[in-house]
Amino acid sequence: MDCSSDNVSVWPRMEPFLLGTLQAAPPTKLSLHYLRKMASYVRLREGCFPMLGWPMWRHIACGKLQLQEDLAWLYFETFDLLTGHPPEERLEWAESLSQCSSQRDLDRQRSKLCVNTLQFLLFLYIQQLNHVSLRTSLIGEEWPSPRARSPSPSSDREAKTSSQNKNWDDQAHLGFIQNHLCELLELLVEPGQLSGSGQAIRDSKVSLEALPGLSLLLEGSVGNGRGVHPLHRLLSKAPFQAQAGFSKLSRSFPLHQLMSWLRQTLVLNPFGMSACLRSGKKLAWAQQVEGAMKRAKIARNTHMAPPGSRMVLMSQVFRQTLAKDSEKLVGANVKVHRCSEAFIYLLSPLRSVSLDKCRNSTVVLGPVETSVHLQSCDNVRLVCVAGRLAVGASSNCTIHALTPTRPLLLPGNTALTLGPFHTYYPSLEDHMARVGLAVVPNAWDQPLLLGAEGTTLDPACYRLLPPEDFYPLVVPFKMEGDTCEVPGGLPPVYQRALESREQRVQDWQSTLMEANLNKEQRHQFKVLVEQKFHEWLLETGHRQELDSLTPFTVSPEDPAGDQSSAQRLLEPKPRDTEQKGTNSRQAMGRTPMAC
Repeated sequence: MDCSSDNVSVWPRMEPFLLGTLQAAPPTKLSLHYLRKMASYVRLREGCFPMLGWPMWRHIACGKLQLQEDLAWLYFETFDLLTGHPPEERLEWAESLSQCSSQRDLDRQRSKLCVNTLQFLLFLYIQQLNHVSLRTSLIGEEWPSPRARSPSPSSDREAKTSSQNKNWDDQAHLGFIQNHLCELLELLVEPGQLSGSGQAIRDSKVSLEALPGLSLLLEGSVGNGRGVHPLHRLLSKAPFQAQAGFSKLSRSFPLHQLMSWLRQTLVLNPFGMSACLRSGKKLAWAQQVEGAMKRAKIARNTHMAPPGSRMVLMSQVFRQTLAKDSEKLVGANVKVHRCSEAFIYLLSPLRSVSLDKCRNSTVVLGPVETSVHLQSCDNVRLVCVAGRLAVGASSNCTIHALTPTRPLLLPGNTALTLGPFHTYYPSLEDHMARVGLAVVPNAWDQPLLLGAEGTTLDPACYRLLPPEDFYPLVVPFKMEGDTCEVPGGLPPVYQRALESREQRVQDWQSTLMEANLNKEQRHQFKVLVEQKFHEWLLETGHRQELDSLTPFTVSPEDPAGDQSSAQRLLEPKPRDTEQKGTNSRQAMGRTPMAC
């Protein structure tokens, strides 16, 4: 790292805010007052520092902070998912969990999980990003007691107002760090350097060993170089150490001098959403009708952003089918915003996906390493394999998921339907292995209902898909790969429903054969069925989806000048009318007989 220039820039990392902060107001027990108490407690208690295991966090969260165990595990698991593990480790962990036959076995397996204590403290603090107000009283009990008055649940309106998707807002990330930098640093200092109220005294210091904790939230670069480094790496160099007041004798930084240096160097994330919208490259897509894409805005920064900051932004895709399988998508954080009446297939391994304010659309995703978040959507059908699924302020949505963690249902949801993952494409299993996702455990039907401030929501906001309404989805594109069935198979009750329906079709075909229709009668019957089927396609709007699956041409000119072979577009499989009808019936959950 070249330190010849004093022009150092530090900015908030995107992923802790994007993937780590839950889009619901956190419990009051996670306010700064109690986190200061926890910071002192873990430093003094054996087995809590520098690594914190699940048993000790459960003891603190449930015994001291009075959190529900499900909520305590949610925070612990989310942080572990955020920090990341190699795919091989994630697959081994999934296999171990799948072999747990009792709660005792599960607790024993979870006990093997440890996280960085200081980073976890900062992670808990940034949950305040989506809180209405960060003002908390410094007067309170040593620990919350069961007798403490529980906060009244916020209304759905308040929940929506308090969480306006700041997770993607790099301006909000910078503002949060600037406004609360002192509190973040105070969580890193040792207990003896805090006053009775938990605040840092004048001579407080941040040790060199504690600095990697802050690297969870901050990174930067030097001069005009493109290299991005975590904060503790930047502050391991003599010029910057001197500017921040580093003392070789105590191996620490004076808190106020370090804070002053950070304030001078803090800038907006150069790889954030604002920069991507301003200067990102446009992404070429397969398109059937040019006019339908004029309003769409699609941009990416994958050509220059470091891992963890790569993003693809899609907005206002309207009445169009888009399909993509490209290295440009691999490992990217994808935001799909205000798309309507669209069919979107992103068939690559992804880092995270957010669907925001979309309606009347179908979205099919390749394996998503971390989280898929559905926010403020209406009548959206989502099909995904993901490390975590979260849904908030959405209505009439159907989600077919394969996920090792419990789906998180946040405030404001109505009429959600959860169903099993029900599709495949040839390279799906290879993509799953690439991001470390296995077919077991699969918790798609065990949602966790989380209200504002840790309250529990009414389970009436969702239902499990009735087996009689279940139809598999066919991905209508030609690709290379060996996957030829739904990974892990279907749950038995849905498999039996499918087999029963297939038997009814066979019985109907037998009835037609036994009717002994002559050639003219068979022709008339075929015309009648096709006529009714096409009328149904027009009435339901599914004709649009079929039309957009016919062979299309790629725009000869990429606006960004990016026409590499890696950015290949999916080609639709050649299909005759009957095959297209079959795919549409399976995808939309209808059959010609039902019409």
